Amino acid sequence: MAADIDAIAPLRAWLREWQARVRAVDFEGGRTMCASEIVAFGTVAPMVEGIDAVMDAQWHKVWGNIRDFTVHTDQARGAIAGDHGWAATTWDSRGTRPDGSTFQRPGRLTVAFVRRDGRWLATHTHFSLFPGGPDVAPRPPDARSAPAKP
Repeated sequence: MAADIDAIAPLRAWLREWQARVRAVDFEGGRTMCASEIVAFGTVAPMVEGIDAVMDAQWHKVWGNIRDFTVHTDQARGAIAGDHGWAATTWDSRGTRPDGSTFQRPGRLTVAFVRRDGRWLATHTHFSLFPGGPDVAPRPPDARSAPAKP
């Protein structure tokens, strides 16, 4: 039975909540999921430190301009060791152009976590588009299947 236990279930739950916050463009809700000292790499922000800076440099520029943000939580890989954890998986969204048309934005993420007062908080996030960019790179054939082997 122990093999059936999902060792990163709390991190998958965090990823599902994150998806809901991004879809709702709920910046303050997203803030509550992150440590104040977060360091982030994003799709538009190369490197940002501190939650306010992350919100300004990344979230405010992206969340309202994408649709159908979907984190592939079932494919997530990661680990928990005491009060620290990490998770990595792929995600999809649709970007919007000024004329209202949309385009696919497949990407990948890694999140580092710390547990404080019983809650998992992101201390580092790395969200990036698949190599080549959304309008250039074709969707990898295995984007919805198991992660590629190194």
